[in-house]
Amino acid sequence: MGVLSGGHLAVDFAQGMVPAMLPFLVLRFDLSYTLAAVLMLAVTLSSSVVQPLFGIVSDRRGALWLLPVGLAVAGAGVAAAAVVPVYAVVVVAVTIAGIGIAAYHPEGAKFAAFASGTERAKGMSLFSIGGNLGYGLGPLIATPFIVWLGLEGALISLVPVLLLIVLVVRTTPRLRTLDTAAAAAPPVREGASDDRWGAMAILAAVIAIRSLAWFGLITFVPLWWVSRGHSEADGNHLLSAMLLTGAIGTILVGRVGDRVGLRRTMIVTQAALTPLILLFLLVGGPIGVIALALVGMCVVGTFGVTLVLSQLYLPRRVGLASGLAIGLAMGLGGIAAIALGAVADAIDLRTAMLVSACAPVVGLVLCLALPAPAGEGRSGIGERLRYALSGRRLTSADRARSAGGEST
Repeated sequence: MGVLSGGHLAVDFAQGMVPAMLPFLVLRFDLSYTLAAVLMLAVTLSSSVVQPLFGIVSDRRGALWLLPVGLAVAGAGVAAAAVVPVYAVVVVAVTIAGIGIAAYHPEGAKFAAFASGTERAKGMSLFSIGGNLGYGLGPLIATPFIVWLGLEGALISLVPVLLLIVLVVRTTPRLRTLDTAAAAAPPVREGASDDRWGAMAILAAVIAIRSLAWFGLITFVPLWWVSRGHSEADGNHLLSAMLLTGAIGTILVGRVGDRVGLRRTMIVTQAALTPLILLFLLVGGPIGVIALALVGMCVVGTFGVTLVLSQLYLPRRVGLASGLAIGLAMGLGGIAAIALGAVADAIDLRTAMLVSACAPVVGLVLCLALPAPAGEGRSGIGERLRYALSGRRLTSADRARSAGGEST
């Protein structure tokens, strides 16, 4: 789990460098808000649309090679974006980086599920916290080098990605034993499908709405802070604070999800988002900064929860479920974020961010429509997931034994 989470940290570290580079790319190419949002759209869309395809490959054949290759492609794309002199080539470079990011996530999430045991939300939170820390550390570590050396300084920041590639390659034989153990689970009789596509569709919509607000903040918080009279470095530090607080929230929210239920956790955190974003925008000051940090906790903290929900809704397609939860649904929000850039250009940045603040209200309504996932309770989750992750069905005897608490 440590290696998988570390690889997640490295790949999202590369992705987190893109918003940190935005203010400097805006200066280099004299970009409008819309063109700045295009860069975020490129990396988000490329890392999301193809992610379910990698998930399908993972489910059908297994593809451990995607872990180191995804890391390498992500790092190479971000490095190219820092040095190329043409805006259009920067767009291509961050798109390639996004494909590498997409390659890592489904396979990494699947093996994290293998390693999680029965404390699923806690285990997936440990996987998620790597990515959340990486995304938060990206601006924090890259900014000083960029301020010192210009955008080329981002190359120095990518050294951790190289180190994690080596570590993942060296650990691949041990990771393969997790796959072997899952495949060795005793076969059971085929029955009716446990996949719940309707529930997954609602969850995907919730994630898309949540990511609209999230990517609006990631893209425009540094630029908003600059517009309030602060420096580009200060804006990136504020972005890092939001992301790192979210990483802390990942562990807390994951434990809460295991105790009180995944659906309840989603409803409470979604309900808190709009008031917190409005506090940041309308009140500002120390109260606004604290509110923004709590936004990070509510959004980033639920990444692991939504990942577990997706895998419980589609227990026979864990890789695909992970790709849909992490990638495609978030990509839809990233597409909507470019519309916020157009609003910022047509009206002003404040209006665009207020629109972003209102989006979670729709997400809350959708959260209320989420059905309780089968097997969420502790009494049945262990046995159900053991077979689900091995791609086999539960027999009625297995379900009866699981309900009786033997799996726990």
